[in-house]
Amino acid sequence: MDDFSLLIGGKAGDGIDRAGLIIARILNQLGYRLYIYRDYPSIIRGGHTFSIIRASKNKIRTHSDKVDFILALNQDTIDLHRQRLKPNSTIIYDSNIVKLEGPSLGIQSFGLPLEKIVKEENGLPVMRNSCIIGGFSKATGLEWDILERVFKNNISKGIDLNLKIARRGYDEAKEFFKIGPLPNRSLPVVTGNEAIGLGLIKGGLRAYIAYPMTPSSSLLHFLADTAKDFSLRVIHPENEIAVILMALGFSYAGERVAVGTSGGGFCLMTEGLSLAGMAELPIVIVVGQRPGPSTGMPTHTAQSDLHFVLNAGQGEFPRFVVSPGDAEEAYFWSCVALNVSWKYQMPSIILADKSLCEGTYSFDVDSLEELKEENPILWDKKGTYKRYLDTETGVSPLIFPRDKEAVIKVDSYAHDEFGITTEDAEKTRNMQDKRLRKGRYLTKELERYETVKIYGNKGSSLALVSWGSNKGVCIEAAENLGLRVIQPVVLSPFPTREFQKSLNGVPKIVCVENNSTGQLATLISRYGFSVDEKILKYDGRPFSLDELEERIKEVVKRL
Repeated sequence: MDDFSLLIGGKAGDGIDRAGLIIARILNQLGYRLYIYRDYPSIIRGGHTFSIIRASKNKIRTHSDKVDFILALNQDTIDLHRQRLKPNSTIIYDSNIVKLEGPSLGIQSFGLPLEKIVKEENGLPVMRNSCIIGGFSKATGLEWDILERVFKNNISKGIDLNLKIARRGYDEAKEFFKIGPLPNRSLPVVTGNEAIGLGLIKGGLRAYIAYPMTPSSSLLHFLADTAKDFSLRVIHPENEIAVILMALGFSYAGERVAVGTSGGGFCLMTEGLSLAGMAELPIVIVVGQRPGPSTGMPTHTAQSDLHFVLNAGQGEFPRFVVSPGDAEEAYFWSCVALNVSWKYQMPSIILADKSLCEGTYSFDVDSLEELKEENPILWDKKGTYKRYLDTETGVSPLIFPRDKEAVIKVDSYAHDEFGITTEDAEKTRNMQDKRLRKGRYLTKELERYETVKIYGNKGSSLALVSWGSNKGVCIEAAENLGLRVIQPVVLSPFPTREFQKSLNGVPKIVCVENNSTGQLATLISRYGFSVDEKILKYDGRPFSLDELEERIKEVVKRL
């Protein structure tokens, strides 16, 4: 099979997320490229949670509504997902709990007594997913040694019992058809948050500070788990105000630092963001978007904080804002963001969303250009040190408190070149010009990067314009429909000239976004680009490939 999808579902607490990841890693052993979409409620136990694992011979970054397999650990998985079945789909289910009736008749299916098997082996209820994975592996003709190897690499507790239960499911199932290997090398399987974390480490991260807030929480967990390997300080303070202020202390001391949050936590950080702007302290902020206003839907996705991030904080100061669209971009641009912060002494914001943060991808680091940690401009120790020396680029040489040869004065008030508070009109104006000048030089430097990307049919007269995690679904839909895709990756300073080049020969623009107002459409209109149509989705779920293709076809009819 060149491209297929499976859905595994149960209730929160059934281990659906871990089970989906193990299935993906089994398929990864066969050379498949993978993407996992996770859907779960904001409760610890109960409710309905499911993962859609899509496998393909080609690079993929999105899921499909229709699935080839359903692995059902409870009745809700059948009842809520019947419409996803194809005529030739296969259902594997817990026959102790699930009953197949009505529309599922005629679908290929078989039940395994998961609950009974687990009890007979004195296992924990969560081990039912090991049993159903064993059944799926047998049904698709996978060799037992592949499953065994993946289990041993991914399960740290109770591995022997899990394998025993999985083997019971494997032996009691029957083979329906065979999923064969592909001539692709296996790639690491990572989440978007893990890719962000790896990119920050590549850029020289020394400290990560965060208060847990979905969907950025798993970035905190990942960096905490790997802290010893990379000599990181990972700290969980009492709230987001403490997070940003502690991080600015690290920055002042010369430590490369990043923080992570979502929209609600970023609200609390905005005064600290302005402090970073005035004091010219380097900091990277990862903002994982989810629906709002207020608490909204904590475990779902949105792209509704773009204008907030671009305009957050009082006063005017430059910032670097980047919105990666997949694991490779998350890794690459997180490293760049850290370098930019320290080179230009300004805040960098990595604007992600739940779909990117918690989506799981096949990660090909070899497809990227080589990155390295870049050093900031340091004081040459000649003369008297001026923390805010007014230079041609606006970037002042740095020195840190551990160096006894300088007195370093950092101020949140208007200040002069020494960092001493002032209300003098000329000095105030000059310092503001200095800060804004950095943004202009950054704009020029960003020309060395591909800040706007083009995919699909470059001869098409209609272009889909998207940002962030919509990259993947737009690329596949455009390839199927013969359209062009334009993806601005950097959103501040906006790459106006590069965006204009990407539109050559395109009279019609359609913006695809996960918000209700078309925030990217509004942004690009400020730079003189008019949008003909918007395809918007704001129910907390990302676009599936099937859905977006249908909505594009409707728009094309109107244009």
